[in-house]
Amino acid sequence: MMKRSAARMTKVAVLGAAGGIGQPLSLLLKASPLVSGLTVFDRVAAPGVGADLSHINTASKVQAFLEDGIAQALTGAEVVVIPAGVPRKPGMTRDDLFNTNASIVKNLATACAKHCPKACILIISNPVNSTVPIASKALKDAGVYDRRKLFGVTTLDIVRARTFVGEKSGANPAEIDINVIGGHSGPTIVPLLSQSPVASKLSQADIEALTHRIQYGGDEVVKAKDGAGSATLSMAYAGAEFAFQVIRGLKGEQGVTACTFVESTEMPGCEFFSTRVTLGKDGVDKIHPIGAINEYEKGLLAKCKDELAANIKKGLSFN
Repeated sequence: MMKRSAARMTKVAVLGAAGGIGQPLSLLLKASPLVSGLTVFDRVAAPGVGADLSHINTASKVQAFLEDGIAQALTGAEVVVIPAGVPRKPGMTRDDLFNTNASIVKNLATACAKHCPKACILIISNPVNSTVPIASKALKDAGVYDRRKLFGVTTLDIVRARTFVGEKSGANPAEIDINVIGGHSGPTIVPLLSQSPVASKLSQADIEALTHRIQYGGDEVVKAKDGAGSATLSMAYAGAEFAFQVIRGLKGEQGVTACTFVESTEMPGCEFFSTRVTLGKDGVDKIHPIGAINEYEKGLLAKCKDELAANIKKGLSFN
């Protein structure tokens, strides 16, 4: 009788696990059979989060570490998800978060370079348009940068697009597939609704209203929370969805694709750009082209380019 080969084990580390995104994100990862080991790390409260998660009856083993345990938290990790940072408050743009979150991401990326240099690193910390370039620079400075393994998580834009189009069209949002390209803030978010069989049937007025709502959906949450923070639950859901896609690619599953912000040549003048990619055993296997778009979307892309280029430059210039 032939023995079955053991399932491939995947250790995931969440950096910033005690925060508003980090806790529900860690819960979703703990609940998944794709994750065999989960490390939760934060400057405060991580042991409590870890103890709470460890009581959940799934197979993955949970370990928790505070700041002095960063080496233990990262050693052996294949996927590192970074939601660490301060949340957006009313009146703040993602760019307002730059000074604080830039330093956090730089330090955590440097730690990844030292303790898990071959891991896939998923950046949630805003502003993603700048924090991903910051992480790339930290990894390059350490001599371990692999463009296939550094991702900006833009999945919330896709999740919102599916949801909002589903509400307008009456279609099941879980069955709607929409490419959202560019970056991850305001006008740099470019939903390609013309490429969706469902969304493309809507009126131009509806498409323009939906586009604006997708671009500024985060503001709805910030306003509704009335000073208590920004999108946490939906971001955790989106972050987990993307982490699972990365893990499935690492495990060798064929045909796993997702939109994500990576080093790319798809938009001249922007060293990083979000388009659909195929995920594989080494991270990004293939970057897909933007594809056919209409005149309205070409206008959106033109508005995206200059702001995104400036965001990227700001990240690459950070010391």
